[in-house]
Amino acid sequence: MQQAPYKAIQKIILASMILLPFIPFVLSLSIGYYFFAAALESNTVSRMERIVSDHRQMIETFLNERKADLEYILHAHSYEDLLQPGSLDVVFSLLQKESSAFVDLGIFNDQGVHERYCGPFELTGKIYLQTDWFKEVMKRGVYISDIFLGYRKIPHFVIAVAREEKGRQWVLRATIDSLLFNRIAEGVRIGKTGEAYILSARGILQTSRRSGGQLMDKCEDTLQYPEASAEIQTFIAKDIRGNKFLYATAWMKERHWLLVARQKKTDAFKDLYSAAYFIVIVSIVGGAIILATACCLTRHIVGRMAAVDAEKDQLNRQLIWASRLAELGEMSAGFAHEINNPLQIIKNEHSLIAMILAELKEKHRITAPDSLPDLEESLDQIDLQIQRCARITQSILKFGRKSEPAAMKVDLKQYIPEVVELVAKKAGVHGIKVLQKIPDSVPPAHVDPDQLQQVLINLFNNAIDAILEKHGSMGGELIIEGRPDPTGMIEILVTDNGCGIRADDLPKVFTPFFTTKPPGKGTGLGLAVCYGIIGGQGGSMAVESQAGRGTTFTIRLPVASP
Repeated sequence: MQQAPYKAIQKIILASMILLPFIPFVLSLSIGYYFFAAALESNTVSRMERIVSDHRQMIETFLNERKADLEYILHAHSYEDLLQPGSLDVVFSLLQKESSAFVDLGIFNDQGVHERYCGPFELTGKIYLQTDWFKEVMKRGVYISDIFLGYRKIPHFVIAVAREEKGRQWVLRATIDSLLFNRIAEGVRIGKTGEAYILSARGILQTSRRSGGQLMDKCEDTLQYPEASAEIQTFIAKDIRGNKFLYATAWMKERHWLLVARQKKTDAFKDLYSAAYFIVIVSIVGGAIILATACCLTRHIVGRMAAVDAEKDQLNRQLIWASRLAELGEMSAGFAHEINNPLQIIKNEHSLIAMILAELKEKHRITAPDSLPDLEESLDQIDLQIQRCARITQSILKFGRKSEPAAMKVDLKQYIPEVVELVAKKAGVHGIKVLQKIPDSVPPAHVDPDQLQQVLINLFNNAIDAILEKHGSMGGELIIEGRPDPTGMIEILVTDNGCGIRADDLPKVFTPFFTTKPPGKGTGLGLAVCYGIIGGQGGSMAVESQAGRGTTFTIRLPVASP
């Protein structure tokens, strides 16, 4: 290596650090303050977003648990049973043992007549046919209302669930303790001035506000409501008194409630103001040190430049290895995405077991003929899904090692309904109708059943996401069809009426790391892995789609030998 270029560089650096100390001083001061301020602001905003996210999850969990309690009662008792004298009182007593949040409980027929009531008010016989909450629950099956006055003339909100039985609908409704719910919503402490409250979509307070504002008051502050696609939105705005606040807002309850957390700007960013003085002091001391050690640093920098050239080959090898590790990380994320499907099923089945066991414990016996088969079926399902998770984890451990699939004879008429059952509950929750068209003429396929299950689950979940994006919770349809192919193969078609795929994206859907989902929602590996699995089984995979109309994935598999 020639030394002359390094000597010239050494002179330039030395002259710059000695003759022009003011320039690096100012730059270090400005840049240091800029990045430090940006980091503190980002950290403060992220902390506010995390608090809102956790608080929203806690509130929604509370509401979902209360809704689940009512749905359990709705399906565990018939309409006639609950109308029997004293029956509703017993159920309400058990319900209050489960949660003290319930204030009352009532039964309504399909004409909105309050036929049975258990609670502190005289509401039996009242007619609710024209009320908003009754119309909504009859239409949607489940409804959580905004705060309203009603017949009792006291601010409250209700959770109502409807059931169709013997050709008629009836409704079970419970009032939630507003004071308890208010304590949950207010239970956020952010600095000295932070607070949280809930607004309706029309800006009406659903909880009281510590800084002023009671239930059902109109919020006069100017807020930025998040877009439908936004998780949490943060911004700085003035309240009605002119004080600047850092706000974080997030939608709840299917965009009917808005969770708002706010903190005074001076309180939220007080560390930033303290840091400004600290950075000035550090910059002055640092400038003095730079001047005193200019020569030493110059020699060190030049030495490092020479060392970089000597280490070039080693660095290249490290970069290649780092690229390999990055690839491993992305593929691991894809596997983790696949694991989420069985884990969700395990969670659902565990919830079912918990409810059945709770019922048995409350009755102090385990002789319910209708519950025990469900419990046994759930245990079997949990065991099956745990095995699937173990196999997926094993796939991660075997990264880079090739293994042959265990292909066998698979009867699609029996196999496909079993796989569909794994996502049927998820589809049903979102109002998606699942249709199966597997004629008896479909011959058995020669395929690895576990790998085919992975492919079908991935396609089903993608279809559900596409349907929800277009239709929400109404009007979705997922069709699974099996048929023999004229060329001697078997075709499995997965069709949805979702948002579809744009024409210019179709050629890239099976490309690794390509995804049309927003950041954080997909890795782009699911379809690429599916394509590789089907190809490894001796089959093929194709896609047809029209944007806004739906998508059809076609899997072609070899027929099993007789």
